[in-house]
Amino acid sequence: MRTQVGIVGAGPAGLLLSHLLHLAGIESVVIEARSRQYVEDRIRAGVLEDWAARLLVDTGVGERLQREGLVHHGIELKFDGRGHRIDFEDLVGKGVTVYGQHEVVRDLIKARLAAGGAIVFEAADVAVHDIDTDRPRITYTAEGREETLACDVIAGCDGFHGICRQSIPDASLRIYDRVYPFAWLGILANAAPATEELIYANHASGFALLSMRSPQVSRLYLQCAPDEDIANWPDDRIWEELHVRLAGGEGFRLNEGPITQKGVTAMRSFVAEPMRHGRLFLAGDSAHIVPPTGAKGMNLAVADVAVLARALEAFYGGRGSEGLDAYSDTCLRRIWKVQRFSWWMTQLLHRFDDASPFDHRRQIAELDYVTSSRAAATALAENYVGLPFEG
Repeated sequence: MRTQVGIVGAGPAGLLLSHLLHLAGIESVVIEARSRQYVEDRIRAGVLEDWAARLLVDTGVGERLQREGLVHHGIELKFDGRGHRIDFEDLVGKGVTVYGQHEVVRDLIKARLAAGGAIVFEAADVAVHDIDTDRPRITYTAEGREETLACDVIAGCDGFHGICRQSIPDASLRIYDRVYPFAWLGILANAAPATEELIYANHASGFALLSMRSPQVSRLYLQCAPDEDIANWPDDRIWEELHVRLAGGEGFRLNEGPITQKGVTAMRSFVAEPMRHGRLFLAGDSAHIVPPTGAKGMNLAVADVAVLARALEAFYGGRGSEGLDAYSDTCLRRIWKVQRFSWWMTQLLHRFDDASPFDHRRQIAELDYVTSSRAAATALAENYVGLPFEG
């Protein structure tokens, strides 16, 4: 089998890239190791930056996003038992949209299959070959048959644990990594969110976040140990701790309901440079990971493939390879700015075990500054809703 662009991974990066290439008249095949049900049900991030939401709408996969997504015009920072709203609309004139990553994946799969797009689910033994040549290949096994996909370009959209980045020689990559000394214990609960916007809470017992997936479903998080055993957190203990950490604010009352999902998410920052090796281009989590505090993971993946799709359109349109040659540098400029913001939000809101009383007071002073200075609040808002798109 042959195609122009072989894509490894059917997450938001791989599927959106295939969709954008289809709109440009470029053929692609998506190879995915998991089943369709698995990738459609995998719960991940749920906040889209302003420009990313508009991109999905403008390219024809945003009908359900517009109908079901929750547009937020601010967030609340809570510390010392008081809430302080950061008004995005007033500060930068735009907001964000809460819409689950698995919903984006479902919309993209539906669109690709409706357009006759090729997605191979449950592919085993996936490997990439000849990435240093102009004739790279992807091999895999599907339904018991060994298959080879010949292509011009391979997009590695297969996540942090995928095979694409691991196929690049170690000597050709620079790895930047930070593992944080805490994790998030996250739950989904059939309970109406207590507020219309997200609450980020700095508390003496640790960070907490109130988010949502719909007007009926809350998504909530607690800072915990990185090796936390979820068995030690029965539902009653989770709700008790959430009440403590999110307390404060006039009229605020946390709503409880049946917990339908719980798990522990590790916290790390990771970047692999460069994001290109020969005809292999990395995108999304295969190239970078951010702590979820700034709600940036899915947005960075969307930015990567928007840049790559534009570069491939120029390449196949006879306008040269300059865009492909600049792909890594273009993406990394945004990635490192987002890494900085995600790190800043993380250190601003979490409690570190080795922090001194001075560190705690400095942290509260910084929160006080951010919530009382229009300039500081504007910087937060500008980064949260999404930096201008480049490329």
